[in-house]
Amino acid sequence: MIALKLVRLIETHSDQLARALIHKVETSSKCAELRKLVPHAELQNRVHEVYKNLSDWLNDKTEHDIFLTYTNLGKRRFEQGVPFHDFMWGLLLTKQTLWEFLESEVVEDSGIQLRSEFELLQLIAQFYDKALYYASLGYWEAHQFEEQTHEHKVMHAV
Repeated sequence: MIALKLVRLIETHSDQLARALIHKVETSSKCAELRKLVPHAELQNRVHEVYKNLSDWLNDKTEHDIFLTYTNLGKRRFEQGVPFHDFMWGLLLTKQTLWEFLESEVVEDSGIQLRSEFELLQLIAQFYDKALYYASLGYWEAHQFEEQTHEHKVMHAV
């Protein structure tokens, strides 16, 4: 299957993609706080994991797996003090980097191949849409928990 070949191409070039993404994060003013607050090694591991295991994420992982992974990531970034907009921009850069790679690597040979490539792009878009949603949900839940904890402490201090 051609789409599978493209996924394998992405996984084979996961180091290159990870380096490109890290460079974007390091040079983007929209990720300034993310860079300061998330240890570099943690960021690199996270980035590499997504690209290296893309076929698992697209074919084998359920929506519940995405929910667990990305709500936890959202909570982690909240606990690290990363502003929501920096966090979201970092996730969007992950998708953008992948798109740019595919644009540079994909050569259409036939209508069947083009259809297969479109289906892959659709799967990737759906994955990232769910990841963004659940990451923002996790971030929001951590924020709500912190607010409730603070209110509880204030009420009991009075």
